[in-house]
Amino acid sequence: MSPKSKDDPWLDARQQRAWLAYIRVQLRLSYEINRQLQTDSELSMPDYDVLTALANAPGERMQMTALANQIGWERSRTGHHVRRMATRGLVDARTSSSDRRATEVSLTTPGRELLEKAAPGHVELVRNLFFDGLPAELLTPLTEAMENIYANILERGTLPPP
Repeated sequence: MSPKSKDDPWLDARQQRAWLAYIRVQLRLSYEINRQLQTDSELSMPDYDVLTALANAPGERMQMTALANQIGWERSRTGHHVRRMATRGLVDARTSSSDRRATEVSLTTPGRELLEKAAPGHVELVRNLFFDGLPAELLTPLTEAMENIYANILERGTLPPP
């Protein structure tokens, strides 16, 4: 089967199979992760993404724009979500002391504690649903493929890179 031209508006059969497989995995995995986080720790997947990004940042703090870029969200979505998390005491958002135009988001002690409580169940679920379904010999090729796709998205996408 010869590859379709870029002018053809449809995916070829192999591309469609790969794309649909990815979509099925992404949607189901997101559902399962969200359900597990809600059940075990009353966190949503977006909550977990924010807490994880902050926990891995120097000093457990980031400017709002950097946080948005890190997790792949628009700045306004990040701002709204951070405000909701701040009302729950999970993060703190304040005007940056080094740049009064920027908002700095930091992880609070309750936020860190909740992340530490949620992490073991999350890791167990990821191992169970994702890695247990992936033959060991496919881990490296899958990782390389995902890294290449991510680099392409950063290069051609509309959000700034993290």
